[in-house]
Amino acid sequence: MIDVFKAILLGIIEGITEWLPISSTGHLILADEFIKLGVSESFLEMFNVVIQLGAIFAVILLFWNKLWPFTTRKDSAGIINVHNICGIKKQSVSIWLKVIVACIPTVIIALPFEDKIDELFFNYKTVSIMLIVYGIAFIVIEAINKNKTPKIATMQMLSYKTAFLIGCFQALAVIPGTSRSGATILGAMLIGISRTAAAEFSFYLAVPTMFGASLLKVLDFGFQYTGIEIVILAAGMITSFVVSLLAIKFLLGFVKKNSFAAFGYYRIALGIAVLLYFALAK
Repeated sequence: MIDVFKAILLGIIEGITEWLPISSTGHLILADEFIKLGVSESFLEMFNVVIQLGAIFAVILLFWNKLWPFTTRKDSAGIINVHNICGIKKQSVSIWLKVIVACIPTVIIALPFEDKIDELFFNYKTVSIMLIVYGIAFIVIEAINKNKTPKIATMQMLSYKTAFLIGCFQALAVIPGTSRSGATILGAMLIGISRTAAAEFSFYLAVPTMFGASLLKVLDFGFQYTGIEIVILAAGMITSFVVSLLAIKFLLGFVKKNSFAAFGYYRIALGIAVLLYFALAK
């Protein structure tokens, strides 16, 4: 059962670092040095991606009213079902269309070249450099934007062109250590979007992006799981879900009153720590 406990710890790490712009990959690389699951390498690779499903369900639960594109009414028993759909919410449909547009760059880059990118860049040096580079970028951009009023303050003001540009920044996250949320939030702020709207759109973008990545890993691994592997995967996903609920609420509250500079400093410190750890471990 020790592996189940380790899966819970990894789920906590995933649930926090997937949403805060501090790179889940960087943390999982470090965690793997200390929290080694007694599973095959192929299962571990799949596990680290598929526990993101728990994080996705947290987004869907928290933003259900905005993401569910249909208006519904309750029947005489007070129950809502598919037969009670009575209309379409234009605002929700608009969000999904913008999300689809923003996912195009990632699909074009990630799907054909994912294996090659991992082969070239999935190492502690690349992760450390990306942690530090984007950490500096957060600090610099926050300093530049300090006295500026965002051109786009809400999701409703987001155009399809702007969504596509944010998607181009998300595509940069194929480089390990970049952080998907970090790249999208940073890119959004660069083009004049408020912190709150940038964070919210980053959450929405995660749903198809992470679901697609998880599905590909499951299909690649296959469906031949042992009993303990199912328990380990479930423990990681459930923990990731619960922790993600807290992390998302924290981030939305944090950015209303604070800048992302603190995450920049954290990224720099973590990047240096990863470099030092592996340099001294050799």
